[in-house]
Amino acid sequence: MYPDPKSVTRVTTIGAGPIGAGWAAHFLARGYDVTAYIHDTAERDSFDAIVDTGWVSLTALGLADGASRNRLRVVTDIAEAMEGAEFIQESAPERLDLKQALYKQLGEIVPPAVVIASSTSGMMMTDIQADCATPERTVIGHPFNPPYLLPLVEIIGGKKTAPEAVTWARDFYEVAGKAPLVMKKEIPGFVATRLQEALWREALHMVANGEATPEDIDIALKNGPAPRMVVQGQCMAFHVACGAGGMATNLDQFGPALKWPWTRLEAPELTQELRDRMVDGCNEIAGDRHFEDMAAERDRKIVAVLKALKEG
Repeated sequence: MYPDPKSVTRVTTIGAGPIGAGWAAHFLARGYDVTAYIHDTAERDSFDAIVDTGWVSLTALGLADGASRNRLRVVTDIAEAMEGAEFIQESAPERLDLKQALYKQLGEIVPPAVVIASSTSGMMMTDIQADCATPERTVIGHPFNPPYLLPLVEIIGGKKTAPEAVTWARDFYEVAGKAPLVMKKEIPGFVATRLQEALWREALHMVANGEATPEDIDIALKNGPAPRMVVQGQCMAFHVACGAGGMATNLDQFGPALKWPWTRLEAPELTQELRDRMVDGCNEIAGDRHFEDMAAERDRKIVAVLKALKEG
């Protein structure tokens, strides 16, 4: 029913934000023809700015044969955007009513052999596909930001998704240069976002309680677990850290610490005071640096990490 993932040459992206435009940049760099749907022409400048930023890093990593910015077409008509699409990456705003209406429309105008993937960072496809006439080809394809650099894509279908669509999406993302992770069960937030959220909640607690500032938290992560996790993740970092005994030693020795009050997973109340502390703390870290400059610096360093991992 679905085409050979290796035969796909044209993809359509939906969305003008950092995720939608970031996906467009990624697919262009992999040598695809890309049609990008944006809601309004007023979004074009910010869309282009994101693609421009991404293109610098993508060029540094190495473009695929035939990759060109000239293979991008940007339109504001949804039906026109779907013409000739062999895969669709949806990155519309995180509103369930909006996504449901969009998938209802896509289900009527897109041929059923075209897989549609949502970039949603937490919604479940079962909910998104509720009003879609062809839900069997709809999947979650959740990237990490920026999607043109970070390889992860988490994939899961909804209750009405055909298993073949999930398999096809996994194969396609792999061909397209991503690191696909097919989830075992449909859960809100998927895998990586749930792990990130746990870290984020503890950070908010520490700021709310006056135990650390945003700068303290970032210093601790950048100079502590983050570099190690790039190489080993969380589970293997603990496995290797305990020597020959591995994870068994870790759990036997440190298992009792799981009952100690080292984490508070319930989210703190987001008071105006906490909100202002976080905003002021991050603004202090940023100083006079503009968003584009900070994003460019982030991307240069991610490129260096990715190159080091590849060469290692």
